[in-house]
Amino acid sequence: MAVTIARAVAAQVPALCAIERAAVELFRGHRAWPAYEAMAIPPELLEVAVSRGLVWVALEQDAPVGFVWLQDGMAEGSVEIAEIDVLPSHGRRGIGAALLEHACAWARETGYRCIDLGTLADVPWNAPFYARHGFSTVDKSDPAFARARERDRENGFPDSLRVFMSRPLAAPRPDEWTAWPAPAKLNLFLRIVGRRADGYHDLQTVFRLLDWGDELRVRVRQDGAIVRVNEVRGVPAEADLVVRAARLLQAEAGATQGAAIVVDKRVPMGGGLGGGSSDAATALVALNHLWGCGLDEDALAGLAHRLGADVPVFVRGRSAWAEGVGERLTPIPLPRRWYVVLDPREHVPTAALFQASELTRNAPPATISSFASGETAENAFEPVVRARHPKVAAALDWLSRFGRARLSGSGGCVFLETASFAQARKVVRECPPAFTAQLAAGLEVSPLHRALARHRARAAAPGQPLRA
Repeated sequence: MAVTIARAVAAQVPALCAIERAAVELFRGHRAWPAYEAMAIPPELLEVAVSRGLVWVALEQDAPVGFVWLQDGMAEGSVEIAEIDVLPSHGRRGIGAALLEHACAWARETGYRCIDLGTLADVPWNAPFYARHGFSTVDKSDPAFARARERDRENGFPDSLRVFMSRPLAAPRPDEWTAWPAPAKLNLFLRIVGRRADGYHDLQTVFRLLDWGDELRVRVRQDGAIVRVNEVRGVPAEADLVVRAARLLQAEAGATQGAAIVVDKRVPMGGGLGGGSSDAATALVALNHLWGCGLDEDALAGLAHRLGADVPVFVRGRSAWAEGVGERLTPIPLPRRWYVVLDPREHVPTAALFQASELTRNAPPATISSFASGETAENAFEPVVRARHPKVAAALDWLSRFGRARLSGSGGCVFLETASFAQARKVVRECPPAFTAQLAAGLEVSPLHRALARHRARAAAPGQPLRA
């Protein structure tokens, strides 16, 4: 029976944890068994990895039969296999190999130099299996593995049984696919302080970048055509901001190459989370690199501003205080916070909000200090959205039971800031079925910029050794 591999979704987490527990039974009687028996996967960590798009599941008739989970690497330029398991009943069918190769292919597309893991040397489906797939044993005294070995000690796993292995990943060729993140954002407040002569509104806001968002896969074409390969519901290709961004860069930089682009949408459209703007920014940044245009960040941000007010912050790649129509950006340090983002599944048209007679358009200017003190936290659109969109109002009311719920951008998604992962997860788990809840962490530096650094390093030294 055919098995397919797809990105995992949050609803599959209990099934994935059950697969891991079933797979652990294969170690019963081994010297590592006491540690394995006691080391169940923390479902909350798996949930975060799923939300970040770092877990893939093998499906048979839509039922999970195996999975692979990646996490931040133990060394610079590396990504780590945190877990890979297959139901024992589905062993010896090549499912584990397919999951492993899928993870390696994604890591290569995303610019990683190598993929690492910790395993057992004396179990046939561990080190010998990985060796057949290009992994080699490396020195476990390498400082890169110190955190993993400390974790083993905390869990009672015998260090003498552990080996670390690594597989080098070739740099993608110019004609191959590469993968690029497009993170979502929140507006931690939004104030309208005036109207400009050109009809636009002067705004003040703080953009907070998140560790969750869309993903673009890009492949250079030599015929100059810009093609969005997949369908995006409700967005014709010719109207897609991603396609427009690619064509704008192509024209302004005089690029003769084209691109095929796949947009993996996770951020709800029209939710005030900047999904389309972030996708456009990712297209600019990725293609500037892949086409060798050589535009600096200021030049790219200038093009971004022509595409939309929210696009420059994603090109700049840092959480920021914003003024004007959102294009005047000042990076701002923000404390580490976790966010619960609720999607009430109600489309909110931005143009109608700006035209609303009850919208406050002349609020006194805020200051960074008033924001930092918590005095400035309102969203000018929230009263209008509350009155006109009952599902968004219901989401705000429900989330307000746990703290200060806020609207992001022009809606309709709402969010709650929390100081701890545990608090955010508790709220997410209580979310009623009328809404979709997403748990995300705030970032100071965009994952797009980290991806760009990896791709630049690969292009500069494609044959660099696995480790210095």
